[in-house]
Amino acid sequence: MSSSSTLILLIFSLIYSHGNALSSNYYEKTCPQVEDIVTQVVTEASKKDQTVPAALLRMHFHDCFIRGCDASVLLNSKKNTAEKDGPPNVSLHAFYVIDNAKKVIEALCPGIVSCADILAFAARDSVVISGGPSWDVPKGRKDGRTSEASETRQLPAPSFNINQLQQSFSQRGLSLEDLVALSGGHTLGFSHCSSFSNRIHNFNTTHDVDPTLHPSLAATLKGICQLKNRAKNAGTAMDPSSTTFDNTYYKLILQNKGLFSSDQALLSNPKTKSLVSDFASSKEAFFKAFANSMIKMSSINGGQEVRKDCRVVN
Repeated sequence: MSSSSTLILLIFSLIYSHGNALSSNYYEKTCPQVEDIVTQVVTEASKKDQTVPAALLRMHFHDCFIRGCDASVLLNSKKNTAEKDGPPNVSLHAFYVIDNAKKVIEALCPGIVSCADILAFAARDSVVISGGPSWDVPKGRKDGRTSEASETRQLPAPSFNINQLQQSFSQRGLSLEDLVALSGGHTLGFSHCSSFSNRIHNFNTTHDVDPTLHPSLAATLKGICQLKNRAKNAGTAMDPSSTTFDNTYYKLILQNKGLFSSDQALLSNPKTKSLVSDFASSKEAFFKAFANSMIKMSSINGGQEVRKDCRVVN
């Protein structure tokens, strides 16, 4: 691991003093085959369902942004409503992939590997399977015991402007470069109409459609997401190559074809606009930045235990 990555881990373990210092060799003696197991399970699931990689990557983001990467997003609702049943998370899926990996790992190394680490490995594997970069995932996260649906309001929303995005990321120790790089995760997956309908219907008092949205895309989206008889799961791919991890996302933003307000907002600040241009012109630059930012984001941790079952606290 590079010295800069080690420094990032040190900073995060200091910020989250109740958190846990992570290391690259955490399971070397206690469960050396853990990453191979997760890779195998994620690969098998992705062969059967090509939406799995996007789902696991999004699940990891949504986990890390609430209470740090502590697998709180995996907990089922009991007496209280858990994160997975909060409004931004009801479309999360593929939880069974984490369950399957956990089952194999528990049989081999019981009580050793946290669900939070399994999810971090699965997110990395999802990117690699889709043609994206790989990175050394820091290890040693603990699983949290608290999961509140109400806290999902803290997730950055697709309607956010650049100031709201910057605030959301900086509260978690993430920079503008991390914001632009991690937004590139939107190169994978599918979005329901609810995440972008604000841009194509009654945008504001002057415009029905967001003027920063390319007219041809606006027309297509209006056809998919009609105000009245809209199909229940209507929506669209995040970009035309939505199962391939590439830099198409940034090229689209430069053409005013970003799907969310929060995507297009990256052009409204000189620094983030310059990064969008850099990543649009160089896939290598994007891949490197994305891997570094994933290490940084996934190192925020504040859990307390290693769950036996990822859906319930011990």
